[in-house]
Amino acid sequence: MARAPDKSDTWRSRSPYAERGDVKIGPMDFVLTRTFGGIASRFENYAGKLAARVKLADDCAALFTGLSDAELAEAARQLRGPLLRHGFRADLVARSFALVREATFRVLRIRHHAVQLMGAWAMIDGRFAEMQTGEGKTLTALPTAITAALSGRPVHVITVNDYLAARDAEELEPIYRALGLTVGVIQHDDEAEQRRAAYACDVTYGVNKEIAFDYLRDGLKLGDRRSHASRMAGKLSGANMPPLLLHGLYFAIVDEADSILIDEARTPLIIAGAEANPLPNEVFAQALGFANQLKPHADFVLYGNAQNVELTPAGTETLKKLSHGLNGIWEARKGREELVNYALAALHHYKIDQHYVVVDGKVEIIDEFTGRIAEGRSWQHGLHQLIETKENCEITARHATQTSITYQRFFRRYLHLCGMSGTISEVAGELRAVYDVPVVRIPTHRPTRRTSRGTRMFATSEQKWSAVVDTVLEHRREGRPTLIGTRAIETSELLSKLLNTAGIDHVVLNAHHDRQEADIVAEAGRAGRVTVATNMAGRGTDIKLGDGVEAKGGLHVVLTEFHESARIDRQLIGRGGRQGQPGTYEIIAALDDELPLVFASGLARLFERILAGKPGPLPATLARILQLYAQDRAQRLQYRIRQQTLRLQDQRDNMLAFARPD
Repeated sequence: MARAPDKSDTWRSRSPYAERGDVKIGPMDFVLTRTFGGIASRFENYAGKLAARVKLADDCAALFTGLSDAELAEAARQLRGPLLRHGFRADLVARSFALVREATFRVLRIRHHAVQLMGAWAMIDGRFAEMQTGEGKTLTALPTAITAALSGRPVHVITVNDYLAARDAEELEPIYRALGLTVGVIQHDDEAEQRRAAYACDVTYGVNKEIAFDYLRDGLKLGDRRSHASRMAGKLSGANMPPLLLHGLYFAIVDEADSILIDEARTPLIIAGAEANPLPNEVFAQALGFANQLKPHADFVLYGNAQNVELTPAGTETLKKLSHGLNGIWEARKGREELVNYALAALHHYKIDQHYVVVDGKVEIIDEFTGRIAEGRSWQHGLHQLIETKENCEITARHATQTSITYQRFFRRYLHLCGMSGTISEVAGELRAVYDVPVVRIPTHRPTRRTSRGTRMFATSEQKWSAVVDTVLEHRREGRPTLIGTRAIETSELLSKLLNTAGIDHVVLNAHHDRQEADIVAEAGRAGRVTVATNMAGRGTDIKLGDGVEAKGGLHVVLTEFHESARIDRQLIGRGGRQGQPGTYEIIAALDDELPLVFASGLARLFERILAGKPGPLPATLARILQLYAQDRAQRLQYRIRQQTLRLQDQRDNMLAFARPD
């Protein structure tokens, strides 16, 4: 069941820093909820209930159409008291939604359509709304945010990057202002006072990691004074409370909810300080030198996608001999083996322009799910310093953990959690089990006209790229724009060279060009335009079709490599054929792509023998089998990593609770 608002209000009234307490999920409860939670949401006719509620908002429209702007603002003010007293009662939500729709039309000349109000009401009810790409999720969040803000709850609208947060806050601010509400936005470079002012607004837009890190910073200031009783005791004793950034975790609307709550949930958020006993910089060069002398299979084994490295008994002995006579960490067996394991991962797994880039002499991590630079993020346990050494960059200081939290735990602490995404139904069970939030599918405003051109899987990457260039030429001759998705920077730039050789004008969108992202994507629908993009693909930015393009078939999307998650494939495919427009897509892949090599190597070798001596692609049925098998294995691994991340923090908390003195 979705969280009940009245319980949240009760909790809020007792604590000056609002948040939910941690709830431990039993393994059996988790498995059962994950298994049946997603199934239950499919059979529930919740969308039908939402359609009936939208009619209530339609019936309220006449209350506001004849009002002046000042009278409209007064109507919003008069809603505050009833919403505060009665919560999200259906008649009050209907009036609020009708009010927002009228204000939006006056400011933007756009009127919310029915399915957008359905999505907004689903979020008011504490659900995740699956809405197809292009259905207008930015506007869908508006009635939810305004209704929650009018009820007295500070609202956080959480998205995937600074640009989208700033854009949405700027575009929608006149609507909020017209209804007497204030809007703030959190940006990566903001100072504490700017952040404090943004959080003081009725509605705050920001990126997930920025808000979560601010929450951790508040936690460090509060220490053991988070509870109401301990804070009151501090006041009585004359102790000054440090100024906090947030006012608590009341109401969160998470855009691209699956990306934030599932894909990014593998890695905990950590605030670190200077390490008490830092390692000398030469140690990292020594570790890389030793790792280079170890032989695969004989001295070490790479598991899974090569992030996990394990020394063999022979490798342990070899390392002992190589480091003989050296002092410091090399004298400790566990320390030297752990450091060299990370050195092996730095050499054999982490690749430039795939996992990281070097910008102005600094190693910057690339978020594998968005393709963007993960600003301010670094790897732990010396891995970052090893990669800096490998790339001949200045070595930054290692840091020790001061506080940390998983995304699962952070978002579970919101009193009201809801959100949207175009690709969320596949993980409905896990979202229900982890966050206690169900998923509802919202119908499209117009019937989808996007069609598939099928899947072609070739034996080699060379054949694949040749086919990609051919399909670009074909659609370019037809005057249609083409968007080509790649998994990594290196492959986007390889394709760029091939397109240059073929004399095809194009633009490239990857982490090297992310500042121009919105402009590049906005132009991707022009006739004959060719855009090569990593999987960021301009999420949140509409691709508008140029003159005459719709009549020629719309945007054509080419996926050049399967991702570990089929949801990311769907996100890229969804860039075309939006809002009932025509569009086509096709998948052109190869057996030596990363996904089949890592997660289905045996099957890939079998299919390679089937294709031996044949110029064409693999039969579509076999390609589909390979895709499903490899992605299923990859997602099972990612799921285990997410669960391990959550369990490790639970275990850490248990150990800290046991060790804490009275």
